[in-house]
Amino acid sequence: MNATRVADFVPHNNPCAQCGKPIATPVWVEPGKGCVTYVWVCCACDYEFTSTAVFAVEREQHPLAA
Repeated sequence: MNATRVADFVPHNNPCAQCGKPIATPVWVEPGKGCVTYVWVCCACDYEFTSTAVFAVEREQHPLAA
């Protein structure tokens, strides 16, 4: 997954896992194979947490032998 494709999936206004206040954007985005991990920091309560988005892995199509 390239950087522009990862940027298309960056969530916005995610609620804080502790206090529920919206967080505008993650402070860190780490793409992986078939997933992206986000690090969030809440300015209201200083709570830090991660979330991971898992994407369906596209399988390679191999032609069948005749």
